[in-house]
Amino acid sequence: MELLPLLTVLLLAHALAYLGWTAAARRRQSRCYLLDYVCHKPGDGRKMSTETSGAVIQRNKRLGLPDYRFLLRVIVGSGIGEHTYCPRSILEGREESPALRDALDEMDAFLDDAVAALFARTGVAPRDVGMLVLNVSMLSPAPSLASRAVRRYGLRDDVAAYNLTGMGCSAGLVALDLARNKLRASARPLVALVVSSESIAPNWYSGTDKSMMLANCLFRSGGAAVLLSNDPAHRRRAKMELGCLVRAHTGASDDAHGCATQREDAEGRVGISLSKALPKAAVRAFTDNLPRLAPRVLPVSELARFLYRRLLAHLHPAGGNKQAPRVNFKAGVEHFCLHPGGTAVIEAVKQSLGLDDGDVEPARMTLHRWGNTSASSLWYVLSYMEAKGRLKKGDRVLMLTFGSGFKCNSCVWEVTGDMADKGAWADCIDTYPPESLANPYMDKFGWINDVEGDSLISLG
Repeated sequence: MELLPLLTVLLLAHALAYLGWTAAARRRQSRCYLLDYVCHKPGDGRKMSTETSGAVIQRNKRLGLPDYRFLLRVIVGSGIGEHTYCPRSILEGREESPALRDALDEMDAFLDDAVAALFARTGVAPRDVGMLVLNVSMLSPAPSLASRAVRRYGLRDDVAAYNLTGMGCSAGLVALDLARNKLRASARPLVALVVSSESIAPNWYSGTDKSMMLANCLFRSGGAAVLLSNDPAHRRRAKMELGCLVRAHTGASDDAHGCATQREDAEGRVGISLSKALPKAAVRAFTDNLPRLAPRVLPVSELARFLYRRLLAHLHPAGGNKQAPRVNFKAGVEHFCLHPGGTAVIEAVKQSLGLDDGDVEPARMTLHRWGNTSASSLWYVLSYMEAKGRLKKGDRVLMLTFGSGFKCNSCVWEVTGDMADKGAWADCIDTYPPESLANPYMDKFGWINDVEGDSLISLG
């Protein structure tokens, strides 16, 4: 064989081998590993008991007795306990005139605690982080909060930093999706830091519009920091591996788009309005998400069973009382990490997925202990499962969240490492679940149910 053709063949073989190796390496690095996560626990001096909530409500001189009763009833029926947290500005009586400094102090307390603890726990240095995604829906200062985190921890100058705002409670999985896509596209090992929180300090509503009062009763301070990697060398030390992630956005519908909005009331006071169309929007987004998720999660046998039952129901209708066939997601996942948006949200998901009380216990306990911490809530729910020792190697965890827009996002993780950290739950996990979730405030203010008038709006 002549030299030139031989060299051509060898070069071609080498090129094919290199391309094959590169493709294999890219496939390996397309994985998304969860190295660790930390949920923020504010100081005890920021606790917001029901008694304190009542005192804050009484400070609002615009409220009449019907408004006061309405808010007390919402708080008592919210499923939130006595140990959630709020910004210092509210505890200090400045909820109607917060300064930008109050909002930044709330964020700094979170960044200084959770992100620092995450670096310490994993041994990953800030300079190792190649990507940062920070999401806080209701605060957008300049420079951005992402830039604030870059400066605070000295992240390197080529870090790909993203700052997400206005994405609501589902922003945690939006940020996760953004990070996952970057990890997949990278031809080299990459570590991503995802930071989720919410700004409560400047967003307390002090008016009398009932659709806008609900947020004061439900949202609390919190946050979570998460480290992800596509490096195969990190697989052995990772806690979980991301399987699939599905997003559904129904914002093209006017009702869905407007069911949870920031707006002014009749007197010009700004707040978050939750309309009566919210439950319907949530159901629609939920309905759009699950059919896309099911084929990626469930075994063929379960999908076949479901289709068979649907066919039978279509061929032999049995009247309006028979429940329609439902996909059994327990055939594909062992744990359900549901957004604790409120008791109504948790109950609606429970019924839709055919879950039992044990499946939704982590979400209910998270709502009770921490309140709705917006985009970071899912990580508190996951931390509850881990603190209880329920997550074993090979288990799959379905995360499901909702948010303004309207959005329903979901993803599935597989447990690949040891998960035994108690995290933010360390000082109280042994007391959960409590014997009763009844709010002790009712013993003192039970009279609010003895007066005829307004009805409690279901929290969603």
